[in-house]
Amino acid sequence: MPLLGGIRPPIAVLCLLIVALAGLTAKVLGPGGDAVVPQAVLTSQQHFAEDGAIALRASIDERVTDLVRTAEALNKGERVEPEDVLSDLGKTYQKWTGTTVLNLESGDVLAARGERIPLAWIDKGVLTGEQALTPRMVRLETGDVRLMTMAVLDWKDGPQQLLVASNSLAVPNVTMGPFRTMSVVARDGEILATAGFEESEALNSDKQREELAFLQKQMSLLSDQAAAHTEKHPVSAKKPGSRGYPGVSGTLLGDDYSGRVTTAGYASLASSDPEEGDSVAAGLGLTVVAMLPVVQQQSAADTGRELYGLIAAGALIVLGLVAAALLWTTAQRPLLRLFLESRRLARGDLTRPVSVPRWGEAARIGAALERMRTQLDGSGSDTDEGPGAGRGRIRFGMRVPLAVTAVLLLLWCVPVGLLLNRTDESVSVPATMVNDQRDRTDLVADRVRRALNEAQADLVSTSRLIDLDDPNATGKLLTDALREHTRYQALYVVTGAGEVAARAGGDPHAWSDDKDLPLVRVSGKGGKKPVVQAGAPVPGHKGTTLVGEVRVEFLNSLLKRPGLGEVRVVDADARTLAASDGFLAFEGLPDDALPDLVRAAGVRVGAGPVENGLLIRDGGSVTVAAAAPFSGGGVASDLGWTVVSWQDAGHLQIAAYEREDRSVLAGLLGLAAIVVCLGWVYLVVARPLRALAADAEKLADGDLKTVHFPRYQDEVGAVVRSLELIRQQLQARRQNQARRSAEPRLGTGGR
Repeated sequence: MPLLGGIRPPIAVLCLLIVALAGLTAKVLGPGGDAVVPQAVLTSQQHFAEDGAIALRASIDERVTDLVRTAEALNKGERVEPEDVLSDLGKTYQKWTGTTVLNLESGDVLAARGERIPLAWIDKGVLTGEQALTPRMVRLETGDVRLMTMAVLDWKDGPQQLLVASNSLAVPNVTMGPFRTMSVVARDGEILATAGFEESEALNSDKQREELAFLQKQMSLLSDQAAAHTEKHPVSAKKPGSRGYPGVSGTLLGDDYSGRVTTAGYASLASSDPEEGDSVAAGLGLTVVAMLPVVQQQSAADTGRELYGLIAAGALIVLGLVAAALLWTTAQRPLLRLFLESRRLARGDLTRPVSVPRWGEAARIGAALERMRTQLDGSGSDTDEGPGAGRGRIRFGMRVPLAVTAVLLLLWCVPVGLLLNRTDESVSVPATMVNDQRDRTDLVADRVRRALNEAQADLVSTSRLIDLDDPNATGKLLTDALREHTRYQALYVVTGAGEVAARAGGDPHAWSDDKDLPLVRVSGKGGKKPVVQAGAPVPGHKGTTLVGEVRVEFLNSLLKRPGLGEVRVVDADARTLAASDGFLAFEGLPDDALPDLVRAAGVRVGAGPVENGLLIRDGGSVTVAAAAPFSGGGVASDLGWTVVSWQDAGHLQIAAYEREDRSVLAGLLGLAAIVVCLGWVYLVVARPLRALAADAEKLADGDLKTVHFPRYQDEVGAVVRSLELIRQQLQARRQNQARRSAEPRLGTGGR
């Protein structure tokens, strides 16, 4: 009889699964080495660094693109004086710390604005070769690092000129909350720019100065580690199949000081879309490191909950032993006894009665075998009922022990999965998580505001090239601009009378040149989606405006950040204008506390995001929410828009929620073991055994015509084979009896 079939494997597998589940329960719910810092805090620092890297990459790429695009536009027109070039550039884009125009032949400075730009780094290698005009990082005499961007001004009626613009590598200008530090790091680990450290003048005690020195040292050490990690290729740096941030990102753990542990997240600058290839910023080898010292917190109830895990594992072992013993006593042992008894009868050993089990299908089969034994040895008639036949009529069968076993195991699965480690609204959410939600929301708000400012600035730059006297040229200009600027869905020129003089893209919407209305506005209420418009007056044509409609999908893409939950851009009345997930145009926020948070953020617009976050407790759920109004300058800062984000605290990697999830998982695994193993027993043993009992009773009642074929090579199949042999013996005995009874009659007839 094979060992891989029958009733033994499912019982053995059930025992193994119970032992494995008990060990897993003891490991994940029992006492273990506590993490120095909660995983949720580390993950949040990684996301914070990724947000900073995305913002810095977008800022650098925008500046490079804007300078190159401005130079290309100037090259298409007539020659412009260097002073006028820098003047128009400064009026259009307020983003460079210094600009300079050089004569490429003589090297003379023709015009300069802003801070003084050193020129010693410009040589033949900078202007020729494959890396010509690639942005370079240059250190000033003050020690600060600037990113130099270049573009060639080439007119037919004069020598070529080089337009150089410098800008800092500072992290996004947002409030980062208390104790947080963010730095921009070069390939060799050198810190190029830092924000967030307290100013030395504000330190009024030796302890504060000592702590600042410790944090600066930690930032230097962690920056070296981050630079080494980001040297890896993004594919090899991630787990196989993982997605998310396209660059290299991760977390680091530093030393502790005064009860606080230094944590850091790092992220290399990478293209927002890997299919588009590396951006200019991504090729600079920069890394953003976000550092935050946090206090390790452990609830006093953790020890008791860990004991619950050990108790649960022990209880599972006990219940598993009881369940295995029950299956062995009521299913496996009776079936093996039937196998031995049926094989004995099939071999012709009829000396002793059949050992009949007490109940169920095994009792019915045993009683039928006893009746067949008496028929074979001639001690009973073909219809006599042997011992135990009455008990064999009981129809409960093997389903009863299977049901009892399932109930025993469910007594463990249900409490562990539904009652153990349950969380409620009193769960403690680390203050760091609330601060991170606020700060990251402010980063997103700053990114959206800058995108709208860039959209309007691009329109200003394009509007200077519009010639209303040549509609065809204007239409081609708008078409080219729409192709280059993916943020727009339509571009059109609106005259003072409200007529559209030229257009490209989608259908235009109404635009008013009222001076009281902002240059960036929203309309389309009552439609399927909001219409976000940005405008720029066309020089020399009073009342004429170049209008660009910003795609809502573009704004939505700026809001999608992992670990931040649902993010929306709302107006002053808390009506939705864009969202990271699907939304209805101008719909309200889903929770009553969120509009209040938005209004409070608008009142405290000058205080930064640190004041604009809260925990919303409703029933058994806890929600982390934050709001950040537009602030910081540009035409978009006066819109009164706010970025609001919220997420269920259960989605955070907080210890209490992780224990709850693990408890639910343990209960589900136990339920799966019940379904698999007991279902296995039912399908492979219980159902065939019921059919075997019916066949055995029919055979004992005299049905010798039905042939019995074994379907499986297991205990039940072995009993079926023996039953077939017994049927053949009974059939032969009946034929012999018929032949003997016929012989006397034949002899009498012959005399």
